[in-house]
Amino acid sequence: MHRLSAYPEDGPLLSAMERILPGNICIAGRQKLVGKAIGTCSSSSDVAGGANFIWLISDNMHHQWLLLAACFWVIFMFMVASKFITLTFKDPDGYGAKQEPLILTAVTKVEEVHVPEEKHWPEEFQPTGKAFSGNLIHQPLVHMERLELLRNVCRDTALRDLSHTAVSKFVLDRIFVCDKHKILFCQTPKVGNTQWKKVLIVLNGAFSSIEDIPENIVHDHEKNGLPRLSSFSDSEIKKRLNLYFKFFIVRDPFERLISAFKDKFVHNPRFEPWYRHEIAPGIIRKYRKNRTETKGLQFEDFVRYLGDPNHRWLDVQFGDHIIHWVTYVELCAPCEITYSVIGHHETLEDDAPYILKAAGIDHLVSYPTIPPGITVYNRTKVERYFSGISKRDIRRLYARFEGDFKLFGYREPDFLLN
Repeated sequence: MHRLSAYPEDGPLLSAMERILPGNICIAGRQKLVGKAIGTCSSSSDVAGGANFIWLISDNMHHQWLLLAACFWVIFMFMVASKFITLTFKDPDGYGAKQEPLILTAVTKVEEVHVPEEKHWPEEFQPTGKAFSGNLIHQPLVHMERLELLRNVCRDTALRDLSHTAVSKFVLDRIFVCDKHKILFCQTPKVGNTQWKKVLIVLNGAFSSIEDIPENIVHDHEKNGLPRLSSFSDSEIKKRLNLYFKFFIVRDPFERLISAFKDKFVHNPRFEPWYRHEIAPGIIRKYRKNRTETKGLQFEDFVRYLGDPNHRWLDVQFGDHIIHWVTYVELCAPCEITYSVIGHHETLEDDAPYILKAAGIDHLVSYPTIPPGITVYNRTKVERYFSGISKRDIRRLYARFEGDFKLFGYREPDFLLN
C-alpha cells in the first residue's frame, strides 16, 4: 500500500490539488502528525491517481528548478560581462582622467590655472627656453605669472625702497617710442637690447631691414629714428604710457653685472674710452684696498662700488654711463609703469616671437637669429667671477639688487651668499 503524507500547514496547497485532480487524491485525515503518514488510499485507482499526482508535482518542480537555474545563469553571465567591460575600458594609470580636466581648465578658464613660480637659477643648469617652444597655452600663462609676481612684489612694503622709483627724466630717457605701431620699449643694457632697437628702427621706417642698419647707427639716437619718450610733452607721455604696448627684457642680475664689467672695462670698444680712462680710475681710487696695485679695474673693485650704500655720488659723477649696471627698477620703473610683457633673456628664443605676436608686428619683422647657447645661464662663470670676493661684499651687492631678484623671479644666489 502506498502512502501520501501532508502537513496541516500545507492545507491550501492540498485544496488546490483537490480542485485540479478531483477524486484522485486520497486523504484520510488531517491530524497534525509531523513526519508520519496521515491517511491511506483505499483503492488502486486512488493509488494510481496519487502516483500521477506525484509525477505531475515532480515534473512541475523540475521545470521550476530549470527556470530558476536559467535565471541565475543569466544573472551570473551579466555580472561577468559587466566586470569584463569595466576591466577592459578602465584606464590603468588614470592618465585620461588626470589630463582632461587640466586641458579644459587651461583652455576655458585660464585665470584659475596656477603656474609654479618660474625659476631662472636652477642648481645645475639654466633652461634655454626650448622647453616652451610651440606650446600655445603655456606661453601666455608664463607671462601672466611674471606680471602677477611683479605686482605682488610691488605691493610688498618691506621691499618698497628696492622696487619703487619715480618716473623721472632718467627713466623716460630709457624708453624708446615706435608711434607707427604704438610700442614703447624700455632699454635695459646687457640683455640683447641692441637687437630690439634694430627691430624698432625697421618698424619706424628708418631702414627697410635689420641687415641694412650700420652698427654705429643703432646707438646714435639722433640718426636711428627712435625718439625717446622724454622728448614728448607731459600729456603726450601720459597718453602713450596709457595706450601703447610696453615691454622690456631682464636677465639674471649678477650675470648681467658680469657682462657689463667685461664689455665696458675688459673688452672696452675704442669708441667708449671713458669707461676705462675715467670711470675705472674713479672706482679704483675709492674702493681698491691695495692702492699700490697698478693693474686695471678688477671685478672685486666693481662689486665693492656697486654694493656701497653711499655709491650715489659716484653715480652722479658718471652720468648716464651707469645705465649698464644700475637696477632694472631704476631703469624702467616697473612698479610705476604697467608693462604689457616682461621678457627674460634666458628664454629669449620663445619670448622674442611671443613679444612680436603680442605687439601685433610678427608679420612685419622677425627677431634676429640668436646664436646657440648665448642665452643660457652659466653658473660656472658666475662662481669664477665671484671667487675670492668676500661674503660681506657679495651680501652688500645682493642687498642692492634684491629688488631685481624678487620682482622678476630670480632665485637668491645661496651658493654665493652662504
